[in-house]
Amino acid sequence: MAFIKPTQPKGEPEVDLGRLPRHVAIIMDGNGRWAKRRGLPRTAGHAAGAETFRTIATYCKDIGLEYLTVYAFSTENWKRPLEEVSAIVGLLKKYLLESIEKMERDRIRLRFFGDLTPLPQELKELCGRTNEISKGYDGMQVNVCFNYGGRDEIIQAARAFAAACAAGERRPEELTEEMFGGYLYSAGIPDPDLVIRPSGEVRISNFLLWQSAYAEFYFTDVLWPDFSPEELRRALAAYQGRDRRYGGV
Repeated sequence: MAFIKPTQPKGEPEVDLGRLPRHVAIIMDGNGRWAKRRGLPRTAGHAAGAETFRTIATYCKDIGLEYLTVYAFSTENWKRPLEEVSAIVGLLKKYLLESIEKMERDRIRLRFFGDLTPLPQELKELCGRTNEISKGYDGMQVNVCFNYGGRDEIIQAARAFAAACAAGERRPEELTEEMFGGYLYSAGIPDPDLVIRPSGEVRISNFLLWQSAYAEFYFTDVLWPDFSPEELRRALAAYQGRDRRYGGV
């Protein structure tokens, strides 16, 4: 039985690496407030949050997590100031360019959930390129939700199933939960076992609505740029202390 034994404050719970969740999802929230508290522009908060994402993704790979899904940009985030939106899109481009160089070395798979059509053509091509590169790897998979909304995902899946029925490929009466899941962005990926939300907000904000039906939730007041591997260990320890019954006894 393997445990994480870092330099932790006395009394901090240990994490059993043999009982990790297969899939952890994180709502990366609090970048703007982090920047405001320091008298910095919100764009500085997003830059700091991007570095935290890099750190957490690397840590998840190192401990053997299979799937990590992060909420980077929602369908509602287009309402934010143009400067902020442009900064987020620019950070995505920077991360993708760096990732393409490292994916082969680390064998990390990278996929995108969401409607990428509004993105600049160069960025869409980079997303497509990372998806293609990922097909040849078998390591940890990182899913980035960009221009993503849980309700929108369900509507898109319903439309796709309706189109299949109209084409005579499916019949409405044969629809099951498993079949419907095949029309979602997350098709073929296990549902998240643990959903983490930093920043003190206690809501899921339209994130993985279908997939999180039986997920465990962990909320913390720590803002995302300050979310460290130690904070992730606390979330994992809390998860391992819960009894998942899936509606049973």
